[in-house]
Amino acid sequence: MKKNTPVNKEIPPGFLKKIRRIDMRTKKLVEEIFSGSYKSVFHGRGLEFEEVREFSQGDDVRYIDWNVSARTQELFVKVFREERELTLMLAIDISGSTNLGSHEKSKREVMAEIASVLAFSAIRNSDKVGLILFSEDVEKYVAPKKGRRHVLRLIRDILYHEPEGKKTNLNKTLKHINNVVPRSSFVFLLSDFLDEGYDKTMRISAQRFDLIPILSVDERELELPNVGVVALQDAETGETVEVDTSSAKLRKLFKEKANERINKLKQNFTKAGMDCVELRSRQNYIHALQAFFLKRLERK
Repeated sequence: MKKNTPVNKEIPPGFLKKIRRIDMRTKKLVEEIFSGSYKSVFHGRGLEFEEVREFSQGDDVRYIDWNVSARTQELFVKVFREERELTLMLAIDISGSTNLGSHEKSKREVMAEIASVLAFSAIRNSDKVGLILFSEDVEKYVAPKKGRRHVLRLIRDILYHEPEGKKTNLNKTLKHINNVVPRSSFVFLLSDFLDEGYDKTMRISAQRFDLIPILSVDERELELPNVGVVALQDAETGETVEVDTSSAKLRKLFKEKANERINKLKQNFTKAGMDCVELRSRQNYIHALQAFFLKRLERK
């Protein structure tokens, strides 16, 4: 794992403004929309005995405490409390391609906002939140903790950490997650998934955790504008190619290949038993998160 960015380095005013804006926006979203959905979808992993009380109509007979009932000559049932504390891990892609943004925000900024909504939802329910930032290597790991100040620190890291690598290595990242993240955690993997050769490791991860891929897609990755001959540079490799975007055939082929990649990714996620959240740059990510929570709730 590469060295962390020094925490005492002065943060430019522009980043502080972004952090405050995200803080205010996501706080309102959490309070009004997501906090209840989060608690309903992400349950604790066990039950802890709390007390016994008199049996009431509708109680599950499996929880009758026969010892107490025999002593009192009345039916009593055991009451259990959910072990609520969970661990939520946010694994976020900070490779070169996440700086792309054809709308008002880059993919990285959108992922920071979504991560904030999830993190604030978690701490409102007394859960821990941790962070992994990755490119072609794992660049930063922040151990799971509780508290608002901790979440604000995570937002700062997501926005301000300067990537040392430009490429994406999901296979290495998932192996790292498998080694450091506790079993039974909930792991949100936010990336544009511009990589190959990680499918097997991802399936292993999905068996160890509740792994939820969040697929970030910018509209410019799906369609070429008709603007004549242009030079296109790969944000991760630096390779530049000239293409004639006036060719209708080329634009059609580009769109087909781009959509084919997205559809194949989603199919692979489904085959591995994962729920994918797809984010489009010109669409409201709130709707995508709401659809995810609704889908989870309908299965319960």
